[in-house]
Amino acid sequence: MCGGQAGARRALEIAAAGEHSLLLIGPPGSGKSMLAQRLPGLLPELDEDEAIETAAIRSLSLHGFRLEGWRRRPFRAPHHTASAVALVGGGGRPRPGEISLAHNGVLFLDELPEFDRSVLEVLREPLESGHIVLSRAARQADYPARFQLVAAMNPCPCGHFGDVRGRCRCPPERIAAYRSRISGPLLDRIDLHVEVGRVALEEIAATALPERSAAVAARVAEARLLQRHRQARTNARLEGNDLAVQCCADPAALELLARAMRQLGLSARAYHRVLRVARTIADLAGRPGVGAEHVAEAITLRQLDRRSASSEQGGGVSG
Repeated sequence: MCGGQAGARRALEIAAAGEHSLLLIGPPGSGKSMLAQRLPGLLPELDEDEAIETAAIRSLSLHGFRLEGWRRRPFRAPHHTASAVALVGGGGRPRPGEISLAHNGVLFLDELPEFDRSVLEVLREPLESGHIVLSRAARQADYPARFQLVAAMNPCPCGHFGDVRGRCRCPPERIAAYRSRISGPLLDRIDLHVEVGRVALEEIAATALPERSAAVAARVAEARLLQRHRQARTNARLEGNDLAVQCCADPAALELLARAMRQLGLSARAYHRVLRVARTIADLAGRPGVGAEHVAEAITLRQLDRRSASSEQGGGVSG
């Protein structure tokens, strides 16, 4: 699969640096869940205001707030059998659901296509607005829900589509039905779609130690500090004119992005998400503006867009 383990680790660093949502696609045993669980350790700890807000939300849940969770970013991983009420909140006295309990932290949805589609659709609005309104007959509650979404899925029902050993026997129509459980509008709201290859024997047997998480976390912290000084928020939260101004994209970068929009059929929302990711890549490189190389990498990190365009048009975007 394109990208492999190194590409997935790079995507995880970019997601952490810019607070971008991430979808990991790969066969069973490729380490998707392990990568997702590493994300909170790459993120800077909560500041005072975020910690108070997070503790206040947690105190409204059935289990309450525990002091050992102070300043730790939440990591919530509901099972795919979770109901819409469990995910967004509700009840006679509306309580926060998983998306609010993940506020200022990470919401991990493993086996994404196995969630009920109607449950997944309720994520669309909070992914954009950062809050959820729960209306009941007697009362209404408005809870914050600005979480970083990380999701994982197999490439097909059996999980082995694309395996060089030809282990997949799923017919095309079954693969299409499996992937269609996730709506286009929801996929459009996920910044990074990354394929995670099976761990190669050479990687398992390698004696060289991989880069330590502390080194990656230091780069993430530096990129986040750049964003705070420049725009007082992460790149994932840039909107409208601020996005164009803060990206400082050069003409070659904008031309490549326009070409991608035509060839991949990107929506306006996806166009802006690619630009935000490119801004984060430039921040990690210490560059003041976004260049064509940053846009090119951001485009490669939307694998589902590229795959869809290739199957429909027989081509892709070249840099």
